[in-house]
Amino acid sequence: MTAAIADTTADGTATAVVTAAVPFAGGRSGDAPLTWGQRAIWHAIRRTAPNDHYFNIGRVLSLADRGAPVDLPRLADALAALLLRHEALRTRIVCGDGGEARQLLFGQGVADVRVREVTDPAEAAEAADDLLSSLTSHCFDYACEWPVRFGAVRHEGRITHVVLALCHLAADGHAAELLVRDLRLLARRGSAGAACAENPLDLARHQASPAGRRSGRAALDHWERGLRAAPPTMFPAPVAEPLTPRFWTGRLISAALPRAVDALAAAHRVSGSTVLLTASAALVAAGQGHSVAAVMPIAGNRAAQGHRTLVTTLSQDALFVLRMDEATGPEADFTALLADGWPAALAGYRAAAYDPAEWDALLDRMTVERGVEVHPYCCFNDMRLAQRPSAPRPAPRPDELDALRRRSVLDFPATQDRVACRYCLHVSGDDGALTVTLTADTVFLPPESIHAHLRAIEGVVVNAAAGNPPRLTELPALLATGEAGR
Repeated sequence: MTAAIADTTADGTATAVVTAAVPFAGGRSGDAPLTWGQRAIWHAIRRTAPNDHYFNIGRVLSLADRGAPVDLPRLADALAALLLRHEALRTRIVCGDGGEARQLLFGQGVADVRVREVTDPAEAAEAADDLLSSLTSHCFDYACEWPVRFGAVRHEGRITHVVLALCHLAADGHAAELLVRDLRLLARRGSAGAACAENPLDLARHQASPAGRRSGRAALDHWERGLRAAPPTMFPAPVAEPLTPRFWTGRLISAALPRAVDALAAAHRVSGSTVLLTASAALVAAGQGHSVAAVMPIAGNRAAQGHRTLVTTLSQDALFVLRMDEATGPEADFTALLADGWPAALAGYRAAAYDPAEWDALLDRMTVERGVEVHPYCCFNDMRLAQRPSAPRPAPRPDELDALRRRSVLDFPATQDRVACRYCLHVSGDDGALTVTLTADTVFLPPESIHAHLRAIEGVVVNAAAGNPPRLTELPALLATGEAGR
């Protein structure tokens, strides 16, 4: 069944769309507590509301290639199969009389797909982006709405693009990529192979078991040791009046960073993500006068074999503690931090699966003990898929890096009223360019400081790859000038 409705593009233009029903049936049903990953996102959503659309995840699947044409009935069949294949997509979050959230799995139901028509195939990609923006720009109704919104672009009967808007309670970034892969196969071939044997419902029950709770407590032991070695928070003192909106997002688009990151990672036998994590942590510590940095990188928690193709939200905060005070001597430079940064990152990622309620209790207890709030309020999220290795290439010459860096772009693409952190760094992109965004509380990092941190990250990494790593004693000055050696 279809119905015609009006939709609005990004520029405010009204356009006609069709909403088609996608019935599904035959799945199992049940209920369980939230998994630790779901609970972590649920807590963040409640702290961020009413701006919790911040956590929505969007993906666009292009079908406008040479493959077999996909029409709306075929797409509807593929979407129904996707819903049955992945239980997370038909799971809602409900709260009982005591206020405790639980996950409720449905075995059948009806989803909708919003179809936008285009008369010119050259406009299809832009229409898909507009549809993605429309579907991700508002919060989910967690108890009454499926945690996925479907959209599609159609030209002369053929589906050119499919849009997925995902609630973070159902999927993290890795799971979103799995869904795109499965949907492509289902739409093209009608089958995506064997489904993952794991599912969120049974994972939640395991985590609530004695064995699961022991594992979670062991992870929190790592957190307690790390937090005791670090300052209570990375941003202890306000430095400016809040702007309206209070939280600003700065963005750096750099063609120099991929080459520089890969060169440093190869030279020091660490991951590229560790290079960027270490650089951001060192600059935060230097800018605030700390000798130890505590940063919370997002961990995928997919090392277990059964979790690699599980569609759910497994990501949780890890704890990365960087001891800059152990890099001795006034001549110690940034590269001296990488040898210790690698095992520190691994230790944090290994201890990133735990009960968020017990994590809250740990921080509350440490806050009472220290007489000041204990929370790093400093996050790092490398959203690139770790299993995609960079193509081997020769180390870049300094003049190449300098030329690439002159093409870098800095801007402020977004502002928000509320984010439950003070410093949130996100990395995305590929071998051609990295996009680094920093969303920060303007009370602690005014707009000029946000851009200074982004420029400094690029400068530290690029200069180090060019054979001129800045000394650790120089990092505060690099932030102060905002030039980082340019």
